[in-house]
Amino acid sequence: MRSAAIWILAALTMGADPTAAQPAAQQNICFPFNQMEGWKAPDNKTIFIRVNLNRYYRLDLAGSCPALTMPNSHLVTKITGTDLICSAIDWQLSVAQSPPESIPEPCIVKKMTLLTPQEAAAIPPKYKP
Repeated sequence: MRSAAIWILAALTMGADPTAAQPAAQQNICFPFNQMEGWKAPDNKTIFIRVNLNRYYRLDLAGSCPALTMPNSHLVTKITGTDLICSAIDWQLSVAQSPPESIPEPCIVKKMTLLTPQEAAAIPPKYKP
């Protein structure tokens, strides 16, 4: 009886729609890098960026990037190929201190999320780019 219940559970799981539990694909998420207006980091694993005055994105980092929250830090980006940013893999970020110029610390972007207007409005003012 127990094995029948396991088989039924497995059959139901395998037959489930794999897209049902996943969020809908974000539409119109891409932007040319030169349209990025500013950035701020509330912690060493998150960066908020602003594009064209009214679009906000959250970049979640794969690990800690402590220099993000230090005074006088700035992003160092490397663009190869097209300058169109559409997903986490398009980012090649480092952060450096100035002055004096420090050795840039790599910051690997794990996830890029286009924020809704409500999510953008909820960013605390001191962390809003």
